[in-house]
Amino acid sequence: MITKETRILIIGLGLLGGSYARALTRAGCHVEAIDTNPDSIGYALHEGIICAGATEPEPEMLRNADLIIFGLYPKTMIDWVRAQQQHCKPGALLTDVSGVKGGVLDVIQGFLREDLEFVGCHPMAGREVSGVRNSNDAMFAPANFIVVPTEKNTPQGLDTATELGALLGFHTVTRLSMQEHDAIIGFVSQLTHAIAVSLMTCNNDENLQNYTGDSFRDLTRIARINENLWSELFLLNKIALIEQIDAFSGELFKMRQMLETEDAEGLKEMFRKSTKRRALFDRP
Repeated sequence: MITKETRILIIGLGLLGGSYARALTRAGCHVEAIDTNPDSIGYALHEGIICAGATEPEPEMLRNADLIIFGLYPKTMIDWVRAQQQHCKPGALLTDVSGVKGGVLDVIQGFLREDLEFVGCHPMAGREVSGVRNSNDAMFAPANFIVVPTEKNTPQGLDTATELGALLGFHTVTRLSMQEHDAIIGFVSQLTHAIAVSLMTCNNDENLQNYTGDSFRDLTRIARINENLWSELFLLNKIALIEQIDAFSGELFKMRQMLETEDAEGLKEMFRKSTKRRALFDRP
């Protein structure tokens, strides 16, 4: 259970880490942070987003933390936990914001101390900017939060992770297995980024920005992408993503065939199905 006495430590005070800090501080929690960028720590302290911060691993902070939230890239997080878990308070709960769980969550749980618990979480929220200066917990309100249970987790740990999603203000909090999570994320997140990037790279017209309308801008909003993070996520989840790319390519080829054969009824049926399914996403 998360209370005002719970000491929370955020490792990595970027867009998501900073947004977590804003929401948790607003909820009355004690929030500290570690980030290698002194400007990020200084800004967060000045704005009252955190009550204490450091630019290097601080054993004292780790020893005092009841809940540790990692806002790091997956591979960096694995190395960080491996190197610093020795300083963590017995019974502490660790969690993350990583977009892929296979090759990350299972790896950490494989070497984690027995008196610590790591619960995988994925906040399905983000913006096309980075850094704590751009953080804004308002983006959580329409978004979904996924908790990823494994056999290594306790009911108490999973309940706390679920409570965290609610406390942050997410619209929906759900649970998926690691395999289910990576399969669905390959579709709803990674494939969409792959499509947006491909749209921006398949036409080399240097004046494209002068001709496009809202539909193209909406479709390619997420093409402004962090190449280091997303290449890591794509490769960690490459099997699921390749399957989704193949499935999408198949649907696109079906549409191509309808155009080639002038199958107007086939196109209309595809459009009706698309419209019906998309309506389920509209929040009341």
